[in-house]
Amino acid sequence: MNRMTIKRVRRSRRKQGIRKEIFGMPERPRLSVFRSLNHVYAQVIDDLTGKTLASASTRDKGFKTDGGKTAEATAVGKALASRAKEKGVSKVVFDRNGYLFHGRIKALADGAREGGLQF
Repeated sequence: MNRMTIKRVRRSRRKQGIRKEIFGMPERPRLSVFRSLNHVYAQVIDDLTGKTLASASTRDKGFKTDGGKTAEATAVGKALASRAKEKGVSKVVFDRNGYLFHGRIKALADGAREGGLQF
C-alpha cells in the first residue's frame, strides 16, 4: 500500500472508533466536520431521523473571508452556529470525523463556540 492509502485506512479506523461512541439525538445533534485540501464542510445532523438540520462550508454562495484556511474554518463555524440557532439547536456533540483536533478542525470548533453552540 502506498502512503495515501495507509492514511485513508488509518483515518477510517479512527472514524469508526469515534462513531461507536457519538450519536446525535434530536435534543443534542451531531456536528460533523469534513476537511478536504481546499475546503471545509460542517453539518449538524440528527442521527435518529437521518436529517441534516444545518450546514455550512467554504463553498457556500457568497462566502468570502480574508486570511488563510484556518480563518475560513472559523468563519464556517460561526455561520453554522447561526444557522443552527435559527433551527433551535444550541447544544451539539462534536464529531471530528477521524481528524486530529488541531488546525482547521479546532478553528471550526472555536468558531462554532463563539457563535453560541455548546459542546
